[in-house]
Amino acid sequence: MVKKEITITTKTGLGAKPAALFIQKASNYKSSIWIEKGERKANAKSLLGLLALGVDCGSKIVLIAEGDDEKEAVEELGEHLSLKLEESV
Repeated sequence: MVKKEITITTKTGLGAKPAALFIQKASNYKSSIWIEKGERKANAKSLLGLLALGVDCGSKIVLIAEGDDEKEAVEELGEHLSLKLEESV
């Protein structure tokens, strides 16, 4: 299992469109991928799960992956959340 803490810096946070694009990327990995915010945890491949977390600008989340490609998944998806999320809105 690999974990990475990320602070969301985009104005819209992880709203519907950015979440949908993130899910497309997350779905390319075999690993189970989760996003944790506070005490709550959601499947990173589920739009309803991600939206239910309420990830806003400034939110600190933990990206978690477990499986064959866990390191690659956390690295690439973490970069997407940190840097490229702004481009998707």
